[in-house]
Amino acid sequence: MPQTKWFKVGYGIIVILLIIFLASLVDFIFTPLTVMISTLFAPIILAGVMYYLLRPLVNLADRYVPRALAILSIYLMFIGLITLLLFLIGPTLQQQVNSLVKNTPEIINDIRDYTIELQENEYVARFQQDERFSLEEISGKIADNLNAYVTAFGSNVVNVISAITGFLILLVVIPFVLFYMLKDGDRLPDQVLKIIPRQHEREGRNVLKDMDIALSSYIQGQIIVSVFVGVLIYIGFLIIGLEYSLVLALIAMFTNVIPFIGPFIGTIPSIIVAFFDEPIMALWVLVVVVIVQQIESNFISPQVMGKKLDVHPLTIILLLLVASKFAGLLGLLLAVPTYAVSKVIVLHTIRFIKLRKVKVTEDSLL
Repeated sequence: MPQTKWFKVGYGIIVILLIIFLASLVDFIFTPLTVMISTLFAPIILAGVMYYLLRPLVNLADRYVPRALAILSIYLMFIGLITLLLFLIGPTLQQQVNSLVKNTPEIINDIRDYTIELQENEYVARFQQDERFSLEEISGKIADNLNAYVTAFGSNVVNVISAITGFLILLVVIPFVLFYMLKDGDRLPDQVLKIIPRQHEREGRNVLKDMDIALSSYIQGQIIVSVFVGVLIYIGFLIIGLEYSLVLALIAMFTNVIPFIGPFIGTIPSIIVAFFDEPIMALWVLVVVVIVQQIESNFISPQVMGKKLDVHPLTIILLLLVASKFAGLLGLLLAVPTYAVSKVIVLHTIRFIKLRKVKVTEDSLL
């Protein structure tokens, strides 16, 4: 049997594929594991995001009080901040959400009427030589689908209650998971390093340190930048007098977490609402969004995120395209940090292999 390098790689690939194939035949064995992972995934991810946000504050407070007391103090401060925000923006947000939900059918009908008017335009009519292409039919389908989604959301009470129950469970579980992450998170690298041979401990510590830096810089940077963007867009929408300004600014803030395409996704609802309120208002919305994005890209992001991730924009775009195909919105959110961590592991692995080759060469020369 050949013993060359490429044949060994081929053997390894065949063995891995064979293991995957055999595992697929006994998938019932892995069902409990799948259920466990799917159940714990959301609280661990959300608690991990909060961990990287609150860790700097906890480390600062830990200098003056015991760590457990520091964590509880940060909890109380965080709860107080959330309560204050609810008192400040809660009534306005509730009013705008109720108004938007109430006026959604009217907006849908406006979309249908506008597309019918557009279809009757002589310039657009030239492109409708084929009877299969009908703006009226397309707009009708879009409006019917939107109405169906709204109706289904209102009538499917069981799923709504289930979603609310799951959310409430997350609210109860996450603080406990986060507490132990903040309390004992610094011990995790030492526990991981116990399974690594002692001669490779230094390299393993460097890998864990770089992974931690990559994750913390990305998570903290993205959320801080998104909050700035949301506040600036809200101020801009107030200046131009856009209706539902708070709701639309919050949508822009949350979608901004998705790199590159997030700002475009968050802008679409604002443009639609503005256009059917007054067409010129849509132009003002674009002006506000462009100004905010220029401020974000030239002043806020360089100061907050810097160049720590060192990921080329084209790489991020390709990652998002692939991730959205495989995992939808969740893939868009996790693609970049997963790539950043994987990049750290691969680079350190390559560096470790090169160091081993150099050491073997030096030992052979001696």
